[in-house]
Amino acid sequence: MASHRFTILEGSWAVVKLDAESSVPDWALGPSRFSSITRTAEELSLVCAESAVPKDSRAERGWSVVKLVGPFPFDLVGVLASFVSPLAEAGISIFALSTFDTDYLLVKSEKAHEAVSVLTRHGHEFVP
Repeated sequence: MASHRFTILEGSWAVVKLDAESSVPDWALGPSRFSSITRTAEELSLVCAESAVPKDSRAERGWSVVKLVGPFPFDLVGVLASFVSPLAEAGISIFALSTFDTDYLLVKSEKAHEAVSVLTRHGHEFVP
């Protein structure tokens, strides 16, 4: 598989679940280097800075964001797999998100250093 560059965004992130019919809360829309809003028939899922999330929210906290340095053309095959496969082999769980230009992987913060090591051993380049 091809080698790609990646970085880790500063901060700690949370994945939040709200009811499908919920409005996007103001706290999820604050200034941030990264956030994601996904609505399905079953839920409203948010990824945002952990510090913005109210304590009583249904959330998984303590994530680091691995940003694959794009942009990647839509017809390029295997980019995400080249990151996810080595992490899976190392027993590192991920939460994946994609945008128009690139992909993001959330890994638990306590596994971030190990994820960097695994990915660089598999030929990817860490960009601080």
